[in-house]
Amino acid sequence: MWSILSLSTPRTSHICGLFVTYQPLSKMKEEELTQSQLLHPLECFLFGEDPQQGLEKLKQGSTSSQLCGRVFKEGETVYSCRDCAIDPTCVLCMDCFQDSVHKSHRYKMHASAGGGFCDCGDVEAWKIGPYCSKHDPGDECMLEPELYERTEKLFRILLPYFTDFLVWEQNFELPAELQRTDNAHYCVLYNDEHHSYDQVIYTLQRSVNCDQAEAQTHTALIDKEGRRAVKRGTLSSCQIAHDLIKSNSEHISLQPLRVEIIHAAVMAHQTFALRLGAWFQKIISYSAGFRQAFCQVALEPNTDRDRPCLISRLMLHDAMMYKGARKIVHELIFCTMLMETEFKRLFAIQFTKHYKRLQKDFINDDHERSISITALSVQIFTVPTLARQLIEEGNVIKVIVDTVLDLMREHLKDNQFVFLGYNSEKFSRIQVIFHDLRYILISKPSVWTEELRRQFLEGFRVFLGFLKCMQGMEEVKRQFGQHIVVEPEWEAGFSLQIQLRHILAMFQDWCSSDDEILLLAFKECHKVLMQCNNQPFHREATDYYMCKHILHVRPYKVSQEPVSIHLPISRLLAGLYVLLCKTGAIQHLDNAVSYDYAQLAEYPLRSVVLAAQVSAEMWRRNGLSLVSQVYYYQDVKCREEMYDKDILMLQIAASKMHPNDFLMLILLRFELFDYFNGSCSSKDQDELVQWNRLIEEMLYLLIVITGERYVPGLSQVTKEDVTMREVIHLLCIEPMAHSSLVKGLPDNESHETGLESVITKVATFKKPGVSGHGLYEVKKERLVEFNPFFYHYSRSQHSKAEESQKKRRTHEGNDKALRPPVPPAFCPAFSSIVRVLCCDIIIHILRLVLEGAAEDRATHWTEGMIQRALHLIGQALIEEKTQLEDSTVDEVTFDFSLKARKQGCSVVNHSIFSILLKQTPLCLNNCTVCLLHIDKSSSLGCFWFVQSAQDKEKAERKRKAEAAKLHRQKIMAQMSAMQKNFIESNKMLYDNMPESGICDMEEKDQRVAVGPHRGSTPAEREVLTCILCQEEQEVVARGPAMVLTACVQRSTVLTQCRGKLPTNRAAGTLYPLFMPPELTMGTHTGSCGHVMHATCWQKYFEAVQNTTRNRLHAELIIDLENGEYLCPLCKSLCNTVVPLIPLEPLTFNYENAEIIGQHLTLPRWIQILSARIKGLNSDGGTGLCVEGQPDFRSILSYGVQEPRFSDSIVEMLVVCATTVHRVGLQTAPNELCPRVPLMAWNTCAFTIQAIENILQEENKPLFGSLQNRQLVGLKAIVQFSASQRLKSSHAVIQRHFTDMLGVLIPVMSRKNTPSILEVDFVHLLVGLVLSVPSLYQEETVDLQPSAVSSAYNHLHMLHLVTMAHVLQVLLSCTDFPSVMGGEETEEARAAAELYATVSQHTRRYKYVSGSSVAERVKRGIEPFLRCTALFFNCLTGVHPPEELFHTSGQMEALCSYLSLPCNVFQLFQDHRDTVTPLLQRWCGNPAITKALNSKTQIVRYPRRRNRLIDLPEDYSALLNQASHFQCPKSTDDERKHPTLCLFCGAMLCSQSSCCLSQLDGEDVGACTAHAATCGAGVGMFLRIRECEIVLMASKTRGSTYPAPYLDDYGETDPHLGRGNPLHLCPERYRKLNQLWQQHCILEEIARSLEVVNVMFAFEWQML
Repeated sequence: MWSILSLSTPRTSHICGLFVTYQPLSKMKEEELTQSQLLHPLECFLFGEDPQQGLEKLKQGSTSSQLCGRVFKEGETVYSCRDCAIDPTCVLCMDCFQDSVHKSHRYKMHASAGGGFCDCGDVEAWKIGPYCSKHDPGDECMLEPELYERTEKLFRILLPYFTDFLVWEQNFELPAELQRTDNAHYCVLYNDEHHSYDQVIYTLQRSVNCDQAEAQTHTALIDKEGRRAVKRGTLSSCQIAHDLIKSNSEHISLQPLRVEIIHAAVMAHQTFALRLGAWFQKIISYSAGFRQAFCQVALEPNTDRDRPCLISRLMLHDAMMYKGARKIVHELIFCTMLMETEFKRLFAIQFTKHYKRLQKDFINDDHERSISITALSVQIFTVPTLARQLIEEGNVIKVIVDTVLDLMREHLKDNQFVFLGYNSEKFSRIQVIFHDLRYILISKPSVWTEELRRQFLEGFRVFLGFLKCMQGMEEVKRQFGQHIVVEPEWEAGFSLQIQLRHILAMFQDWCSSDDEILLLAFKECHKVLMQCNNQPFHREATDYYMCKHILHVRPYKVSQEPVSIHLPISRLLAGLYVLLCKTGAIQHLDNAVSYDYAQLAEYPLRSVVLAAQVSAEMWRRNGLSLVSQVYYYQDVKCREEMYDKDILMLQIAASKMHPNDFLMLILLRFELFDYFNGSCSSKDQDELVQWNRLIEEMLYLLIVITGERYVPGLSQVTKEDVTMREVIHLLCIEPMAHSSLVKGLPDNESHETGLESVITKVATFKKPGVSGHGLYEVKKERLVEFNPFFYHYSRSQHSKAEESQKKRRTHEGNDKALRPPVPPAFCPAFSSIVRVLCCDIIIHILRLVLEGAAEDRATHWTEGMIQRALHLIGQALIEEKTQLEDSTVDEVTFDFSLKARKQGCSVVNHSIFSILLKQTPLCLNNCTVCLLHIDKSSSLGCFWFVQSAQDKEKAERKRKAEAAKLHRQKIMAQMSAMQKNFIESNKMLYDNMPESGICDMEEKDQRVAVGPHRGSTPAEREVLTCILCQEEQEVVARGPAMVLTACVQRSTVLTQCRGKLPTNRAAGTLYPLFMPPELTMGTHTGSCGHVMHATCWQKYFEAVQNTTRNRLHAELIIDLENGEYLCPLCKSLCNTVVPLIPLEPLTFNYENAEIIGQHLTLPRWIQILSARIKGLNSDGGTGLCVEGQPDFRSILSYGVQEPRFSDSIVEMLVVCATTVHRVGLQTAPNELCPRVPLMAWNTCAFTIQAIENILQEENKPLFGSLQNRQLVGLKAIVQFSASQRLKSSHAVIQRHFTDMLGVLIPVMSRKNTPSILEVDFVHLLVGLVLSVPSLYQEETVDLQPSAVSSAYNHLHMLHLVTMAHVLQVLLSCTDFPSVMGGEETEEARAAAELYATVSQHTRRYKYVSGSSVAERVKRGIEPFLRCTALFFNCLTGVHPPEELFHTSGQMEALCSYLSLPCNVFQLFQDHRDTVTPLLQRWCGNPAITKALNSKTQIVRYPRRRNRLIDLPEDYSALLNQASHFQCPKSTDDERKHPTLCLFCGAMLCSQSSCCLSQLDGEDVGACTAHAATCGAGVGMFLRIRECEIVLMASKTRGSTYPAPYLDDYGETDPHLGRGNPLHLCPERYRKLNQLWQQHCILEEIARSLEVVNVMFAFEWQML
């Protein structure tokens, strides 16, 4: 064979030369050489001609495959149809699902664990629609005989070569023709699951002398591919490395790393064998004929009978192969064996044949099951026809159970499992085998053959043998004296029970499908149960007497003898018995009456009593392990096959035993027989409490046995009825979400609960809001079915449900009594159970319980006992009434009411009814109970309900409260009438009031913030309370500083060029002096609105720093180095404080303003400013002036004394300004930096723009709709920015003003002054307004502009900036419509004239419509005017007009408030002489010419308002997008985490080493790097496969947030855990958008991390 390989394939030296070079070739070069020198000759031989031509011929005659067969990668999204799939393992890939009929059905989606494949085209996997549109069945063409013969010949050569090298062991030798002369060897290190990354890196650094980077590379590749050659050299050098790796790894771990020395030639052939495996897949995909030939060769029996076939060899060596080889083999099996029905059957036979060995190898292996050959069982055992064949031909049930028994034999002791000191990892691997048994049983047969019956029963017997080992295991005995020292092991037993719960149900389901099987299975189960000898009786039977009845039974006390909660055979027998009754097969059961039902009920009764005694706290000294066992015994995960079946067995016994005997047996096992016989008494309070609790539990059990009838076969109910009842009782506790309901319901083998089919019948759905989830509320008409003693309630659920229903009834005006519901009738086989309710013993029990309460002996009764006793009475009366009303019953034998009237055995005993009527109300005045009125003429009592004394007391209190309320209202009405009379009688007094109020009103009507007509600043005394010391203080300029918590952050919320952040922030650049119109990145300052004293804040901040340093992972929440802290009150993230500076009250002198206005016109104002600036720029100036030109000090004549602030306010000004500068420019703190005041003005302008953007986005009015924290924060920031000139150098401020003014007045511009298209005018206006007072300051003179001077300064600057912005809007618009007919307004004519002038200056001649120009300009400048109005409102305190408190008609109100003409084009006409030369200079700037020639990007106005990207309504569309995502930096097909940036829509590859990049010298993931450019460090990402939002604030901080996708039940589904279809919730996505636009992401992260206790820090920078 080797010689044929040598002749048929390229020379061995080619293989070795390609794959053994120490310096490996590039991937691309290696692939080219492999294809050309090794694989191309094989393809030529295969096709017998040029491969391309042969392939073309093949494609012409073949059709697409009927089966999809796409192999899933780990994390890939798969879909399952809940309506059509045969079982949950039938899944579709994304592409097939999108093209199938199942897209409109009820489907589920989840992430694949890897290793499965798409079932599209498999007719046995789907009830309907097995094919998608791409895989419709077609006739597959066969290969030509010659081609098939060549294929088979080639595969016979290559497949053994492939197999031999993949299963290669160190003791093998190469054939002579494949050997090489050199002595090169490799030291190869293999992957395992015992050693961590760091341990392997450490070992490599110590053993093979590599640096850390190289060791990390080796480790990553070992983890990914399964092995890696870490050293090449001679045999001796590799042996040294081998020994060092072994010893070094053993020092840091108990187990050494697996390392081997492999000859270089072997290494080369193994590498080529892997490549050959991929080539096999490619060739096989061309035609079904190639696939069949491959399967034929792989499954051919070996000539040596002792050796298995090739595919079996690969399977048997799977555990010894490394990860990369396993992956190739498994994919090869997927695309060959599992794609052909007949070969799939043959492969399944081989798989079953070697099943036990494969599973043993898997148990001993340490790799995950997803890369084990045993994972293929799901592809084989879930095929119904194949499962039947494997049962018939290979008895696969027996094989699987025998495998489990063999693997667990070490835990057997005396034929019972004992799990003391078990290996949890190994045990969890063994439990996986139960999945295979579930797969085999997942589809019960519709037709039984004799062979199938025989083999199934054989498997069932083996399974019973396994259950026999569980029956009675892990016995417990009550601890007396002292507490148990070591908690016994219990988890293993219950994990087994959880694994078996569906299997037990499925065995019963299979048995119920054939009467013969059911009868034989019942007999086998009973036979095995009788063989069990655990928990034996130690004493002989004794006679017990009560109420003239005798019970002959053997004594047994649960509290003193061993007892086990594990009784799978008893419970299986109970299930089979009910099925016999349901199907009618019970009639064919031999000697049915001979069964000892008391013996059958013995062990289940012990379990129930054990649970009752644990609840009564009799087993406290046995520790938490027993409490946990009882919890799971009754929990939804286990109860169907544990607690429920125990109750069922007790009901079976109750139906077959005499009722008095049955009750006496229960009393004996509850150890209450002597108590109710009156032969025991005690004064021990603990013992009395235990007796009371046990009586409660015993009565509860009787309620359950007689009242719980919702079991198919026990009564005439369906599974749907059972589910409805479960849902009703869950919703009676509280309204619940769909997921909570699903968790509270037991599921079947298909993980279905049946909830969807019944939920609309019993509940109404309440949709969720912006947060929370949708809730179901039980329908009112269904409340009559509520049973307060529902047997699936836990103790806490019982209390909650009872309280909830009492509140509901009180709210509806009803009494609080909770009536027993009317149950369905028992089936005939169980109808005798009701006799328990009217037998002598039950009457005796009820009488004694009620007498204890009537005699008011506090230690002998409890409220719970009475409630349960009365509930039993109610049940009995309902049963009697039902039988009386049943016309089919000739004679009613149920005589509870008759017995309840009779007196007891003793003369002193009263009847039950007499006790209730005469004595109970006296002693039960605190209980809401049902009383019985007995009609003498009737044999049946009827209910009536009375309120307790407590309810009456509450009603009386409520009546008194209402009376007091009416009295208060009467007094208030009298006082109001007296007040009106006083005003009327003293009317003259009010008429003679001074008219100062009228003057005030006139002043208030001056709603103008700018210019000579500006309104006055009202005098408002602001007294605030410090949130730390709770002391009040007035905000005054010279008092101690009050500060506002604040958070400064960089922002790209308003950017017009996302992803392009300014990089060069050196001293000579335009930013931050000029903000570009793109608003590339701004600095936002927000506040939560909470106020503190500056001194209190400083103390608090110091305390935070001291305490937080010792907190675990505190750096994830707040960054101490950058001054972060959490607001003491609301826990918002903050990093500075803003000092509160009061607005000085101002009464404006209009007469003076008018006089000055005649002199201070715009041209004159420009001259004065120009003279002042020129004078300041010269060395102090000469003081001389040209005639007609103002002196450079003439501006000082308009100045007044500057205000003074206290030292603490000045200190806080510095703190805030330094933080804004440091955060905004990402630089070191430096309060002397000349850019500090610039950043203060910038953050003021940007914050205003951000707030205006939010208001516009939410369609809210400009004023009156801001949140209080936004309004307070904005006013504080504006005043803080305005005060910067007091702390900064006068010369610096003056220089900044001069530079900014140069944009508007080009004569004063410098070399780098930008054009009007290159600045944002909101920032420019804020900077000019806040810096112009610096012109009034000199070294010896500290003045500020007077009120009138400020008014004109603001007016002229606003006019200039507005005109420049109008021009900016005009220049940025190029799509004005041409001149249209019709009459135009004056505004339109002025607009057309301006446009003509601008066109002339820019040489763009075009005639346009004046009205369209006017309309476009007004829309373009409106955001600027809105921001300006906000700014001047906070700066001056002048109230805005009422129109701005509404959303409509704002333009005129804005212009009025800002002293602008409504026709803004009027400005150009009013200042024609001044503006004409400015227009020419503005338009003549070379930068504008360049922009108009489309050489640079121009921002359009109004700017685009940023929102989060549009997301598809259906989440599957996003999953589809993610499934086609290809990482741009990776070529492999390993699992990726596609992550979507919600800011820009970029798809990123997160948490992957392939996309790591450097940021500030540190490795970061793709999302972190993207957030740095897209969001200035802030990011909002949607992890598509995990269905969750990730919020990022920096490289080290982030948090998860619910995705805006909800299922039909109003719930999110993180990690697609439930898999329901998801749809976009617009309200939640809008909330996310607000979170971003309001700059609350940092705050949300901090709050999230504060709530979650972070034990292990997540490396957000690697996201």
